[in-house]
Amino acid sequence: MTFILPRAAFVTLALAALSFAAYQDHGVTYDDTPELPGQAYKVHGERPVPRVVTPGNAAAAPSDAIQLFDGTNLDEWRSGDKPAGWDLEGDFMRINGTGSIQSKREFGDLQVHLEFSCPTPTKGNSQGRGNSGLFFMGRYELQILDSFENNTYPDGQATALYGQWPPLVNACLPAGEWSSLDVIFEAPEFDGEDLKTPARVTVLHNGVLVHHAKEFLGATAHRSVAKYAAHGERGHLQLQDHGNPLRFRNIWVREMTGYDEGEK
Repeated sequence: MTFILPRAAFVTLALAALSFAAYQDHGVTYDDTPELPGQAYKVHGERPVPRVVTPGNAAAAPSDAIQLFDGTNLDEWRSGDKPAGWDLEGDFMRINGTGSIQSKREFGDLQVHLEFSCPTPTKGNSQGRGNSGLFFMGRYELQILDSFENNTYPDGQATALYGQWPPLVNACLPAGEWSSLDVIFEAPEFDGEDLKTPARVTVLHNGVLVHHAKEFLGATAHRSVAKYAAHGERGHLQLQDHGNPLRFRNIWVREMTGYDEGEK
């Protein structure tokens, strides 16, 4: 029995053959595809290849991460112009009233991971219970707080953009348990003294999405509306000493640089 394909099928097969031939002729990329809008590259065309990164897990940082704290020392941190003075014990560091600490390195756009544990037995309530904070560029705070069965103002609870945006949900674990924060921070951009693009974050708290591309209204402030003031493209990470003995461990950063996007 002879099968006769309709003309449309022949056209489809011919186009598929052409595409496959182009694929074969040029290895794994195409040179007969249109240019992507706003880029210097074609669809599926030759362009810089993303570098290979070995994923981490709860205990290990990715292969390209900058390890800011692995439990062995506080060499990546300082308190003002002095060495960081927090307690070092086991695989964690603990707030001890010697003041906030900041990274010696400065960062712009980044991915950061850290783990924290609020103190036990629980003491106090609202902002007086397990209070700390992660500051980006020393200005933009992601609140750390014991918000497990602890009422406070919503834009001050755990993982709030302090004084600006509450988290989508409360994903807190009980005090004493180790919680994780995974944050993508995009630094603000300025045109002279004028704000061009605000800072924004995407945050996972214990693996739960609590902010997605949420914009900071400005530098963190208490009891007042946040405002922007122009600053440099890079800044320090800061962990706040708010008088509560929280513990921190496994802190690493990946800088979002190094890939040529080919923008025109």
